[in-house]
Amino acid sequence: MLRIISANLNGIRSAANKGFFLWLQQQNSDFICLQELKAQATELTEEMINPDGYQGYFHFAEKKGYSGVGIYTRYKPDEIIQGLGIDYIDVEGRYIELRFGNLSVVSLYLPSGSSGEERQKFKFDVMDRFLVHLSKLKSNGREVIICGDWNIAHKEQDLKNWKGNRKNSGFLPEERLWMTKLLEEFGWVDVYRRLHPDTLEECYTWWSNRGQAWSKNVGWRIDYQIATPGIAMKAVESSIYKTERFSDHSPLIIDYETSFLSEKG
Repeated sequence: MLRIISANLNGIRSAANKGFFLWLQQQNSDFICLQELKAQATELTEEMINPDGYQGYFHFAEKKGYSGVGIYTRYKPDEIIQGLGIDYIDVEGRYIELRFGNLSVVSLYLPSGSSGEERQKFKFDVMDRFLVHLSKLKSNGREVIICGDWNIAHKEQDLKNWKGNRKNSGFLPEERLWMTKLLEEFGWVDVYRRLHPDTLEECYTWWSNRGQAWSKNVGWRIDYQIATPGIAMKAVESSIYKTERFSDHSPLIIDYETSFLSEKG
């Protein structure tokens, strides 16, 4: 069994203070994909870099206190890929890929466009560039699991107040069509939705800090594990951890029935 967790921490130091690393040690996970580190390498403690039993790999943003992604793994990767190879995107620390044989595990943090028109244009540009990258990644025959905060709720069932958000970043028609194209035309699989096709309120992974979004469960599903069909079909169980709050996001946990562990020894 292969367990993979995706968690937007909204600041790794803040999440640590809220008990994230104590929780992590209880999960028996093989990979923990992190987004929104909001820290530089020099600001991380040893526990944050290499939690007990894990090795951490990171792609930090150049801007302090901003963005950044990482992956904790129990296994030594064959290859580490930091960034998409596009400088003006990579300075924001949004992509890291670890390769193990024919399997790639990715931590992704797609931009939000909610702060204004300029950032929404940047988001659309990143989406276009990333779709090209995803096409190449899939065409080379690798099994790939992309974990992260995609900052898009795909369908009406993926957020509580869908009627009121049709003109807002994260639920724009263009963003939703992009997700549909990714899944239906390019052949990627939304693993959580494969396992839970009809789940509504329990599917949310993010809640605004404004108002009483958390207490009223006015949430969005914007954290995904998107995978190539071969590995996606091996997913057997998924859950969203809400008992404790480490961030404004909740961790997405998925178990895959695969021989990867025995292959790695």
